[in-house]
Amino acid sequence: MKKIVFNLILCGIMATTMTSMMNRQSVMTKEDGMYVVNTTTLAKDVRGFKGNTPLKIYIKKNKIDHIEALNNRETPQYFARAKKGLFAKWTGMKVAKAAKGDVDGVTGATFTSKALKENVKRGVKYYLDNK
Repeated sequence: MKKIVFNLILCGIMATTMTSMMNRQSVMTKEDGMYVVNTTTLAKDVRGFKGNTPLKIYIKKNKIDHIEALNNRETPQYFARAKKGLFAKWTGMKVAKAAKGDVDGVTGATFTSKALKENVKRGVKYYLDNK
């Protein structure tokens, strides 16, 4: 009986470890010499005006190369305004600076701007902690 319980505990530990490793792989990958951080699971509690605003953050040599918006339910015109106003500010920025979140939002797209800023902040923090 003790052996069965031990094996069950061991299987549980292994499953938890494998799930953790799979989550890390799905959050951060490497493509074309760049780290790519997907904030879908990192910022699932971060909401814009109509819901989550997940991003892919492309990082090369400790600088943000570019950011790609993933599917979201934000109002297209406001999301486009926030995207245009914010993504350019982060391009070329060192990740240490981006992690502080010191980027001005976009007027008229306040909720979306705040959500995008938090996604980037969490994404670059994850990169810094796991690269």
